[in-house]
Amino acid sequence: MDEFDIEAVAEPDLSEPVLVEGLPGVGHVGKLAAEHLVEERDGQLIRRVYSTHLPPQVSVEEGLTQLACIELHAVETDGQDLLVLTGDHQAQDTVGHYGLADTVLDVATELGAERAFALGGVPTGELIEEYDVIGATNTESQKDELEEVGVAFRGDEPAGGIVGVSGLLLGLGERRDVPATCLMGETSGYLVDPKSAQAVLEVLQDVLDFEVGFGSLEDRAEEMEEVVRKIQEMEQGTPAAADEDLRYIG
Repeated sequence: MDEFDIEAVAEPDLSEPVLVEGLPGVGHVGKLAAEHLVEERDGQLIRRVYSTHLPPQVSVEEGLTQLACIELHAVETDGQDLLVLTGDHQAQDTVGHYGLADTVLDVATELGAERAFALGGVPTGELIEEYDVIGATNTESQKDELEEVGVAFRGDEPAGGIVGVSGLLLGLGERRDVPATCLMGETSGYLVDPKSAQAVLEVLQDVLDFEVGFGSLEDRAEEMEEVVRKIQEMEQGTPAAADEDLRYIG
């Protein structure tokens, strides 16, 4: 297998799509948001990208295996067409991060994408009630546009910058003259955070002028609120009922 190997699964019919990336990260915010878009809008799998820089493993579903990869889906909306990047893994090393980001940009531009959004989370270190969305972008014009829909730009935040494919889509995108933005929902960083994912998607909707339902994310948020309640009870020394189950903590 090549270092980066692209499998063409289907050929989409999209009009000037926008690349949207959501790989695993803090609170799984970007991953949740991207997967929600694909599920709610019946996205079509069109490309798989395999790499020797991804973990050496296969996933197993109903006894069938799938080599570790990242996937591009064609998603049609009532407004903007999207190319949505999802996956269960990030690369395991620096070369892999650069290679995957370059490969994704290659595929996206070949399919007509001229703009990119990376979705992710920024940790606060504490449980929060109000979920602000923090932005970073590689063009001044995008910053003005995002501020109009409530995205916060906070100096040098996030501290330490943006790592992985999310950050490289902006950095490498700038070198290719591809306008790119990272939308980061505030999250505690301790648990999978559907509320933060919804906050990010609400901003993306405003920017790209499409609509998506949030019912399944809201249901999952209620489950996570129950997890938080049980954790708080345990921290305070209040025993949980014997039949209560915390196995779905992410």
